[in-house]
Amino acid sequence: MKRAFVFPGQGSQTVGMGKELADAFPVASRVFEEVDDALGQNLTKLMYEGPMEELTLTENTQPALMAVSVAVARVLESEGNIRLADTADFVAGHSLGEYSALTAVGSLQLADTARLLKARGLAMQQAVPVGVGAMAALLGMDIEPVEELVAEASSGEGVVVAANDNAVGQVVLSGNKEAVERAIELAKEKGVRKAMMLPVSAPFHCPLMQPAADVMAEKLAEVTITPPSVPLVANVTAEQISDPETIRKLLVDQVTGRVRWRESVLYMGEQQVEQLVELGTGKVLTQMVRRINKAMNGTAVQSPAAIEAFLQSL
Repeated sequence: MKRAFVFPGQGSQTVGMGKELADAFPVASRVFEEVDDALGQNLTKLMYEGPMEELTLTENTQPALMAVSVAVARVLESEGNIRLADTADFVAGHSLGEYSALTAVGSLQLADTARLLKARGLAMQQAVPVGVGAMAALLGMDIEPVEELVAEASSGEGVVVAANDNAVGQVVLSGNKEAVERAIELAKEKGVRKAMMLPVSAPFHCPLMQPAADVMAEKLAEVTITPPSVPLVANVTAEQISDPETIRKLLVDQVTGRVRWRESVLYMGEQQVEQLVELGTGKVLTQMVRRINKAMNGTAVQSPAAIEAFLQSL
């Protein structure tokens, strides 16, 4: 069976994340220690104990989610005596999850990734003053009509784009607050099932993030990227890549570009992938699979019990 390992993005964080894993597996605890050392911060304590408001700060959320995802991957390899390269045909990650994916398959080093994501979170937070940008979810409307209403809403002042094409009937808008609000009103006129502003502190994956993209271009130029042991299906292109310089470029483009998750899952389906295995906190990507490709099996692996069940299924 062909399978892909996929890695969640922002929004999956929760207080207590990673603790059960570290208590059960020393290799997971070592991942968290290495991330703490790289950041010069007790991120592990924040993950285990909160407070949630601090954990949800983008600069903390991004390395924390990556740490748990990479810990699960390393537990699978050490406890299950498997190699990701032998078990997966592709990896993919939702937004920051791309960094988790690349670290899990050896393209990026864990300490480098932790520092990159800390910088990415800070840069994204600082790119746009609070209150200037916004994001909104549209449910019950596919990408083509959303692109039409975005073009219409952009005719006034401000920027609004389709930032995340997550699943069938699930698109996220991003941009200037006024333009996003205009797009929501247009969506309601066109019969969208639900349109709601999201409680985020910055408008991710839109042109307003260009200052953050510039920061990441500098930061990524300083790290070594090697060919991943498993090809990455990139957010920006929804196609597989393995070339280190292409990976470097697309990680920069990803800051302002659309997360083409629906297309990425469809692409993996076209390559005969039958199972998506979500490594890390939450089940967001597993739930999306059912909306995108009903023939594909989604499995969330984060707890010791889920790890054991997955290993037994191989």
